Amino acid sequence: MRRGPPLAWSGAALAVALVAPFLVARHVRARVSCAQGFVVSGARCLPPATCVAPFRRVGERCVARARVEIPRSRLVVGPSDWEAEGRVSPRTVEAGPLWIDAFEATEEAVAGRPTADALRAARGLSRATAAAYCAAQGGRLPTEDEWLVAAAGPRGRRYPWGDTGAVCRRAAFGLARGPCAFDGDGPDTVGAHADGDTDSGLHDVAGNVAEWVAPAADAPDRGIAKGGSWRSELATELRVWSRLEVDPAASDDRIGVRCAYDAP
Repeated sequence: MRRGPPLAWSGAALAVALVAPFLVARHVRARVSCAQGFVVSGARCLPPATCVAPFRRVGERCVARARVEIPRSRLVVGPSDWEAEGRVSPRTVEAGPLWIDAFEATEEAVAGRPTADALRAARGLSRATAAAYCAAQGGRLPTEDEWLVAAAGPRGRRYPWGDTGAVCRRAAFGLARGPCAFDGDGPDTVGAHADGDTDSGLHDVAGNVAEWVAPAADAPDRGIAKGGSWRSELATELRVWSRLEVDPAASDDRIGVRCAYDAP
């Protein structure tokens, strides 16, 4: 009588049969989604061939340079949904008026000279380096409350764009190990995910690079960055109340900067 395959082999074959379609589907679903005009290249959205919105031409260079006014705002941070239960303490946040950069600082802006990937978000900045960059622009690091007011808007949204839908077209996240790509080696071009913009016109507040905020007066050695990053694999890391706590002296490739400016 012909014997069937050993039990162990049968179990392994069954496991492969069950898991393989999931793995294939996982890779098939990994699709970087870019705003109109940007060009998909691997895990990146490359800038348009010509200098068009949201960028503008300054001399011979195409730059990401704009500021958004944030009015005096008051909101309650600390959602009541189950996902935040026990993790976020409700508190009232008041901040503004102020101005804040519409874009995260780019590689070229931080370098202060032309670079090969000029419009890619700068990364690997220590808090001191980020603060020095902002000071050179006539600005400073935003406080965490200022960042929250700018990101959440007057209605206190869960994400910069609204309360649902952390998907690849709205943020540059999950670029290294999914869900949006599997071969990313850094952040994306700034402004490449327009569907995730705030109502006020801030780009990439969620994902791309996490952004340094100023240290709290009672915890000067505690480093906090906001907004999630290109390495974030979970949508929860993109929510406005989430924090990335890291050594302020670290040159972490997840972290960049967006500067704030006092209102005149």
